[in-house]
Amino acid sequence: MKKIGLTLLALAFALMPVALLSAKDTAKDKKKKEEVALTDINSASAADLQKLKGIGPAISAKIIAGRPYKGKDDLVKKKILSKSVYNGIKDKIVAKQ
Repeated sequence: MKKIGLTLLALAFALMPVALLSAKDTAKDKKKKEEVALTDINSASAADLQKLKGIGPAISAKIIAGRPYKGKDDLVKKKILSKSVYNGIKDKIVAKQ
């Protein structure tokens, strides 16, 4: 019985580096997906803008009409978005030059 316990313990230690590497890979993949998911407010289509929470046809039209933007916070400065809507999407948008 003691031998089986030691064998299982040795096996657990042997597999630990594999589990750690898998966790690192998953974190990298998640970060890549987040980077890809950013919507550029200077070039996105109305349909792409409307995928963002709180953005409908009227606001997407205002965003497009107000282009170009120097920064994503221009949406609030130009009074296109309310601060609450902006706070909900600010991590999902970018204003590329």
